[in-house]
Amino acid sequence: MLRIGNSRVLLFSVLFVQLFMIAFVSGLQNPFGVIVREQFGLGNAAAQTGNLANFIAYALMGYPAGKILERHGYRKTSLAAVAIGFAGVLVQCIAGSFGSFPLLVAGAFIAGFSMCMMNTLVNPLLNTLGGGGKSGNRLLQFGGAFYTLGGMAVPYVVGMLISGNVSLSAASPVLMFSMGVFVLAFAAWALLKEPDVRPPVSPESGNSAGRRRFGCLSFRHFVLGAVAVFLYMGVEVGIANTANIYLAGESGVPSDTAGLVISLYWLLMVVGRILGGIAGGRMSSRAMLASVSAAALLFVLCFIFMPDSFVFRSGQLAGVPLSVSFLVLCGLCVAVMWGNIFNLAVDGLGKYTSSASGIFMIMVCGGGIVPALQGIVSDRFGCIPSFWVTAACLVYILFYSLKGSRHSL
Repeated sequence: MLRIGNSRVLLFSVLFVQLFMIAFVSGLQNPFGVIVREQFGLGNAAAQTGNLANFIAYALMGYPAGKILERHGYRKTSLAAVAIGFAGVLVQCIAGSFGSFPLLVAGAFIAGFSMCMMNTLVNPLLNTLGGGGKSGNRLLQFGGAFYTLGGMAVPYVVGMLISGNVSLSAASPVLMFSMGVFVLAFAAWALLKEPDVRPPVSPESGNSAGRRRFGCLSFRHFVLGAVAVFLYMGVEVGIANTANIYLAGESGVPSDTAGLVISLYWLLMVVGRILGGIAGGRMSSRAMLASVSAAALLFVLCFIFMPDSFVFRSGQLAGVPLSVSFLVLCGLCVAVMWGNIFNLAVDGLGKYTSSASGIFMIMVCGGGIVPALQGIVSDRFGCIPSFWVTAACLVYILFYSLKGSRHSL
């Protein structure tokens, strides 16, 4: 079969498209939560079920994905990932045709395996292509901008599609689009050769026997970083999902307007990642993470304490609580958290980087578990008090940036 050589342009293009699709397919569960509430008459916690299934797949596939990457390389792993992604979206498309909530959840679960596998290979590959350190972080931030574009597109497009007809069948065009992109990604990887890169290897020091036995888990800063990723994913997904439910549910905002607001959150994440990419070559990951986690915590507290009676009075955002502006601003902050946490956590891991990436993917399940917990809190106390869960997560991320990311106490 024809093979294209190690073309960096094509390789970067495919990787950035995959980052777009990771966010796009995972983000479908955000507006689908609104559909679930309306079409099936379920509560806030149940509306997070598809999102939970998508991210629980990370917990099951994270470690195997790292091992698959080690054994079969980037190319074969990616071919398998996009094929599974196609199958998962197809099941969700069938769920829309039959109006089946269990089938929707099953499709989200299958798609989650694909998203996990793609995440496992894309992040270490981009970090390695960038040379690690500040340069690796900068490339992760630019790649993250494409990820955020995928997340930004979903709520607005689906919100427009379901305006006046809140149903799974009305949202089917975005599922067809996803399947088409997966076909193109599969074709591109079929033509590419295996990327000729390896994670940097650093000499083992200290308790080398312990390093060999426990691998990346013997590094304290990595273990704490894995917890930070778990909570970060809960923050990123929880803000978007719960804000959408808050707007379309408690505030009575139309679905297309709610989708527009959530898209603005993702748009600011695009801006944040571009700025993070520019600043990444000049600012340390530790300083950047500390700054944005403190700012995000402040924004969330402002949202919690601002009266929800203050609303926009005119324009397309008429009726939207002003306090939601602070949640939208959080997009600037959470945009750069993933790249900085990953960069800090894998620093000095050397040959353990691939297995560490797999464990990172396990912890991505926080994007399903934390919003589900937030959904339970919101069912009992309301959406606004549920953001105390988000605040607690941000406090830990701030701790990791200041103390936990250091190699020793």
